[in-house]
Amino acid sequence: MRLVDEFRDPAKGRALVEAIKSRLEAIAPARPLQIMEFCGGHTHAIFRYGLNQMLPEAVEWVHGPGCPVCVLPRERVDAAVELTRRPEVIFTSFGDALRVPGSAGSLREAGAKGADVRVVYSPLDALEIAHRHPDRDVVFFAIGFETTMPATALTVLRAEVEEIPNFSLLCHHITTPAAVRAILDDPGLSLDGIVAPGHVASGVGADTFRFIPTEYRIPTVVSGFEPLDLLQSLWMVLGQLEAGECRLENQYRRVVNEQGSRAGRAAIDR
Repeated sequence: MRLVDEFRDPAKGRALVEAIKSRLEAIAPARPLQIMEFCGGHTHAIFRYGLNQMLPEAVEWVHGPGCPVCVLPRERVDAAVELTRRPEVIFTSFGDALRVPGSAGSLREAGAKGADVRVVYSPLDALEIAHRHPDRDVVFFAIGFETTMPATALTVLRAEVEEIPNFSLLCHHITTPAAVRAILDDPGLSLDGIVAPGHVASGVGADTFRFIPTEYRIPTVVSGFEPLDLLQSLWMVLGQLEAGECRLENQYRRVVNEQGSRAGRAAIDR
């Protein structure tokens, strides 16, 4: 399958590992280099394909904030559970948020106790439920980084056009730069490079991450999610370290440009 199989080629993977080893020998670091990927999709790929086991000890993956569900504050879960206690509410959410515990239990537990909690696969599913139940208040638990923000924004705009008054959001979208800044501002942090998430950049643009090399002086590469994407991105980060440079590079050019999706960003801004 084009753009999948070709980025899982074992021979090319071994060649990239050898190229990474050559750059590490040229750099000759006094300690293992710390390269952070801050997307759960990247972390999953690293372990699924054994990339952490293929690399020499001179480089280590550091796992960042992961997915937006992982960094969901307990207070926001508590607010969601509180809403489910209202008999007029149909509470809708992506399935991965249902198990996150709050002070008074999880959404899954609230559903087991009789609350009307429903799993949806997109905010448009929640809007359709509001269509079918005009006598109920349908709330969508809007979570996620910039990857899911456009879908939420477009659904809200559609609800406005279709004049659906019983649809609303419990909004906890998180912007990736803010999450990354919270990590990079830690004075005890020591990172040598960052692999940035390509799916976020496909929406908001690669330039979103330019602040990392500019302000924090950390080499940064926007990466895809296949094993060869990650290996090439690591090789590119090491190339900057070997050359004594610090800039933003875009490995995921088949999907990502500098500015991102204008339509998606316009919907979010509106």
